[in-house]
Amino acid sequence: MRIIVVGAPGTIGSAVVAALSAQHDVVGIGHTKGAIRVDLASTESIDKMFAAVGAFDALVCAAGRAAFGSLENLTDADFQLGLSNKLMGQVNLVRMGLKQMRDNGSFTLTSGVLSREPMKGSASISMVNAGLEGFVRAAALELPRGIRINIVSPPWVTETLIARKMDPSIGLPAATVAQAYLSSIEQALTGHTIDPRDPRVIASRHER
Repeated sequence: MRIIVVGAPGTIGSAVVAALSAQHDVVGIGHTKGAIRVDLASTESIDKMFAAVGAFDALVCAAGRAAFGSLENLTDADFQLGLSNKLMGQVNLVRMGLKQMRDNGSFTLTSGVLSREPMKGSASISMVNAGLEGFVRAAALELPRGIRINIVSPPWVTETLIARKMDPSIGLPAATVAQAYLSSIEQALTGHTIDPRDPRVIASRHER
């Protein structure tokens, strides 16, 4: 399959690329790195990306920006960042990518556990993540030509925690998180929010 990975240079994105590359033609897309780049907040940029890529079988998005901060201190611009970039950026990848996705293809977006496990400072991010998960459930009911859509809700990633000098024991390695994206691509799932911490994600792939 020809698979687009948006956010390929990132921690999760690079792990997804590594997991897919042995068996698939992977087109890695970055924001500031790579031959093809995209700004998720710009529909013009997304359109140019799809024009450069051409037809494809699956798209993974492991990118998207949103602000973290106390509810009292979050500004309009902070909220708008998450809405225009992580939320509408991924929604627009689906809307604008449909015409170039081949029959029976799949979209896999990214939210995060803060949608269901909020913490102080996560009001904007939790809102965006929950909105994305709602979008996926609804969009799955309407996508044509056998096209599927799912969303992965990663926990903290071990490599990120180490880089931030935080306790890595509460996270999952990026390679483990990547298995959830492969499950979305390879299995007949649609409208699902996939938690990489669910042991059934790994077990179901090994049973194939």
